[in-house]
Amino acid sequence: MPTASNGKWMTGHLKEFQKDPLVFMKTLANDYGEIVRFRLGPFQKVNLITDPELIKEVLVTKQKSFLKSSDVQSLKALIGDGLLTSEKELHMRQRRLIQPAFKKSHIMDYAQDMIVTTEKYIEGWEDGKEIEITEDMLNITLGIISKTMFSMELNEGYDLVGESVERAMKLAVRRMRSIIPLPLWVPVKRNREYKLAKQALDEVLFKIITSRREDTEVKDDLLGILMRARDDHDGTGMTDSQLRDELMTIFLAGHETTANALSWTLYLLSQNPEAEQKLYEELDEVIGEGTIAPEHFTGLSYTQNVISESLRLYPPAYVIGRQVDESVDIGDYHIKKGEMILISQYVMQRKPEYFEEPNEFRPERFENNFIKSIPAYAYFPFGGGPRVCIGNHFAFMEMVLVLACISQRFQLKPAFDASSIKTQPLITLRPKPGLPVVLKKRE
Repeated sequence: MPTASNGKWMTGHLKEFQKDPLVFMKTLANDYGEIVRFRLGPFQKVNLITDPELIKEVLVTKQKSFLKSSDVQSLKALIGDGLLTSEKELHMRQRRLIQPAFKKSHIMDYAQDMIVTTEKYIEGWEDGKEIEITEDMLNITLGIISKTMFSMELNEGYDLVGESVERAMKLAVRRMRSIIPLPLWVPVKRNREYKLAKQALDEVLFKIITSRREDTEVKDDLLGILMRARDDHDGTGMTDSQLRDELMTIFLAGHETTANALSWTLYLLSQNPEAEQKLYEELDEVIGEGTIAPEHFTGLSYTQNVISESLRLYPPAYVIGRQVDESVDIGDYHIKKGEMILISQYVMQRKPEYFEEPNEFRPERFENNFIKSIPAYAYFPFGGGPRVCIGNHFAFMEMVLVLACISQRFQLKPAFDASSIKTQPLITLRPKPGLPVVLKKRE
């Protein structure tokens, strides 16, 4: 097993990893090839894998040998045993219960909510006004998830749920990034803030669930579908606690990730005027001056390619971590129980073996079934295997339709210096310090 050099005696490569995990992982991949071992702290051995076939073994064929990584598990204190953090039989049961909520017929119904929510939000945009893209994308995706999950309107969703979620998530990220997070029972200020934020969120979510159980009206939003779901094996549904955990997970997965993907997409278009113009031409041809409808989705092939290429360059989920639950052979390499596996979409999706001019924004590369010409785990922005993102089709349609709604009516002129924009790898991949743009109405 190749081992990364220059690690410190006590901390290994912890400092370099914390400084910039993307650069660190990319450098290791370039220097060592398909697999390399390094150390984070005195004891944690980590294996970075950058070969599609080996990745497939971890995510698919030998996935039962692994658990979610410790940093994801640390989110349990906030989101409980939802799909993101649950393991083994519980994960399989919850996935069976949730899957029907994301079938094609439901997603087409949600698509109309996506369009209406976005159109309503951008009604407040004015020609010549400066906005901050990421902030506005967070507001739009929060509105969409509130509408599709709870049948709430834009402002109602933020007032009731959004503020509590954002506060709790900020505190969760801070805790997640601590080298040695103190147990929550230690009565320090940060722990008290964290527990209060979670308590406020729990009160809101349980109130919504209780109110819905008492409501005789049948609703086809996500909450309604999840409440009616029954396990094929034993006929049982979800308890209030399980519903709460899954709602929190969907909120986390369906809010910030999509907002960041849209932010990066608008950033990339602002830096590539030819691609931007091509997008406008497709929208004018497919939709014209009329209102966007869910049925337009299939005709927006270039818009879909723009999203696919943005997800390649800046995948919101930029790394997958797994803890080795039982010693296992991956390819020719033996990996022991307790070690960690890292797989990075960001690294894989910029490899020149699979992507010509890998750092260039070229939506055209996704034409002619390009994906089928490369290995399955060279491009996997939504993960893969039994734990592939359950809402991947929902999220992709949302990104395409939100981008179409915005670009049909506005051009976003950058009010930032492109050279100053950096990647900020937190739970998801954010642009920093921010993306201020000036709105220009399209004629």
